[in-house]
Amino acid sequence: MQEKTSNPVPKASKNITHSPFEPSSGSAPYVTFDIMGKIPVEITQGDYDNFDRTVSTDLSLEQIDRIVNIPPEKVCPQQDTVVAVHWHPEFIPMDLIRKRIDAIFPNRNRELIIPTQHNVLMEYGEFAGVEVDCYSSGFNEKVQILLHFDKSKIESADVLKKMLAHTFKYRASQLFEYMHTITRPMEDRIGKAAAATGAGLDIVEFARIYVCKIEKMIDQRGDLIPQEMFKNKVIRNFFDLLRSEYGDAWIDRVQTYLKAVKKIVKENFSLKYFYRTSEVIEEARALGGCIIIPHPEQFWPALLADYDVDGWEVWNPQSMRYTEFLISTLNTKNGHRTSSQRPILVFMGDDTHMGEKVKEPKQQNKSKAGREIGVQPAWDDMSIKKNLILSNMDKSRVMDEYRARLLG
Repeated sequence: MQEKTSNPVPKASKNITHSPFEPSSGSAPYVTFDIMGKIPVEITQGDYDNFDRTVSTDLSLEQIDRIVNIPPEKVCPQQDTVVAVHWHPEFIPMDLIRKRIDAIFPNRNRELIIPTQHNVLMEYGEFAGVEVDCYSSGFNEKVQILLHFDKSKIESADVLKKMLAHTFKYRASQLFEYMHTITRPMEDRIGKAAAATGAGLDIVEFARIYVCKIEKMIDQRGDLIPQEMFKNKVIRNFFDLLRSEYGDAWIDRVQTYLKAVKKIVKENFSLKYFYRTSEVIEEARALGGCIIIPHPEQFWPALLADYDVDGWEVWNPQSMRYTEFLISTLNTKNGHRTSSQRPILVFMGDDTHMGEKVKEPKQQNKSKAGREIGVQPAWDDMSIKKNLILSNMDKSRVMDEYRARLLG
């Protein structure tokens, strides 16, 4: 293995080349970095150490401290009602999550808190929940729906659990397709990602070498890796650990390229792996479950499909643009429902990913790391409140109605 250079930031060489992946007309040349000769192609002990850190679910004392010790600016002493029905525990133990919630809302007296891990049923308190990937044939797209249950009702949920296990397995296979796209380059996909991000052959080859190593380490250690860690984030998290060796500027460029590849893979991922949305809803209803459509800006067609659901998520940290419009639309839709039909409820989703919080601060996705379970400022926005009043909805009323449906 070659010695590491004392300067972790790759230096630009004097050679300027045109990548075959760049746009064909009028594009600027790419600077080739003098870095490729410094990368050991074989897996090093450092690679194994980084891989083990990436896939580990064990928490250090420092990571536990990041979960349970809350900075004063995050505490919400005035919030007495907490509704959180869209958040992801990931690999963080529930007892630590409960301590964090206690610290953020020290004066709460009412709560409805339900976890929604991707394709895995999980419990918190009285309730259980899951965010399910499914397929809507009417508009030929993958969508996601939130399912929530009184936890006593899922003891006999064998069919749903098998459906989720199937979906979880094939959702994990997206990671392998993602890696194969990088290590066995399909010129149309790689070319599109490189052109969109300005990545030259240096970036493409750097990513390929390290993803090849990740593939080999998964093959060697796959039986020891927790199943919940087989996800696309493995790639991003592994490359973040290379920052100390190659520098932030270089890894930022690589991550931009990798993100573009991932987006293309997700857009082209086969829908045959997923159950139809209507099938998932039917199974949830048979168990006495309730359903919410999340991510309004991503899943417009699902809102139009007239599925049998209890609520729409009208605000999300990734979907804030149409909140007032969605509330007004929902109000109109409820006005046309018959007396025997229950109203569709308004929900806000914080979409917190707890795994992001245990990373070192400089490696965190700032947007995701800043989210907190039950913190949804849109409820208190004056303009949004006016629309909620017209819809005869507020957080307390929604919580009481939804709890009654879950326990009914």
